[in-house]
Amino acid sequence: MNAAVQGTALITGASSGIGATYAEKLSARGYDVILVARDEARLRALADRITAATGRSAETLRADLIDRAELAAVERRLAEDAAITLLVNNAGMALEGGLLGSQPGAIERLIALNVTAPTLLASAAGKAFVARGRGGIINIASVLALAPEAFDGVYSGSKAHLLNLSLSLAAQVEDRGVRVQAVLPGATRTEIWERAGKDVNAFPPEMVMEVSDLVEASLVGFERGETVTIPPLADEAQWTAMNQARLAMGPGLSRREVAARYLGPAQASAA
Repeated sequence: MNAAVQGTALITGASSGIGATYAEKLSARGYDVILVARDEARLRALADRITAATGRSAETLRADLIDRAELAAVERRLAEDAAITLLVNNAGMALEGGLLGSQPGAIERLIALNVTAPTLLASAAGKAFVARGRGGIINIASVLALAPEAFDGVYSGSKAHLLNLSLSLAAQVEDRGVRVQAVLPGATRTEIWERAGKDVNAFPPEMVMEVSDLVEASLVGFERGETVTIPPLADEAQWTAMNQARLAMGPGLSRREVAARYLGPAQASAA
C-alpha cells in the first residue's frame, strides 16, 4: 500500500529492539516513520537504513519521555501532524531490584516511562485520530499483565495498566474509525533485560521469542483487527475463556447488598 493510504507511524523507544523492528516492518508495509527515543545517533542510523531499504521517509525525534517538557513535544506532534495515522507506544523499562529492592527515584522513573508517557501519548493520538476519523494505537504491554506473581509487581502493574487502557479505549473508539491493540509479549530477546541487570539467557531457550517474530506476529494481529494480541499463546481459547469469565462477573461487581459470604453473624441471622 502507498503512503497516501498508510500515512505515518510514530514509534517510541525506536532506537533498538521491539521499537526499531516495528519501524523497519512498518516502513516495509508502506508507512513513513517518526522515530522517537533518547539516543540520537542510533535513531539516525536506523533512519538511514530504513530509507535506503524501503525508500520511505524516516524522521528522528529525540525525546526523553520521562522529561515532561520533552514528552509534551511528542504529544503536540501527535495532535498537530495530520499525516500521523499510527502510534506505537513501545518505550519502557524494568527495575533491577523490584519494589522492595529499588530506590524511590527508580520506581518513579518506571511509572513515568511505562505509565504516564504512554497514557498521555495515547490520549493525544486518540483525540486527534477520532477527530480525523482514522488511525491506530498499538500499546506494547506484556503477558505479565496476566501473571503478576511471576515477576516484579511494579513492572507487571505498569503493563496491566496498558492492557486496561487499551481495552477501555478500544471500546470508546471502535465505531469512530480508530483501532486500538494491546500486544502482550512473553520473554523477548531485547536490551531491556541487560538494562535491568538480568540475563535473558537464564530462561529456557524455548521460552524466549526473537524480536522479529514477535513484531511480525503482532502486526498480523493488528491487521486482523485484534484488540489483544498474545503472540506466544498457542491456545487462543484460553484467552477467550478468561476474558469471557471476566465479562460475566460484570453484573455482580457493584450491588447494593453485601454478598452472603461476607455477612456478619447479626446480618446473617436477620437475613
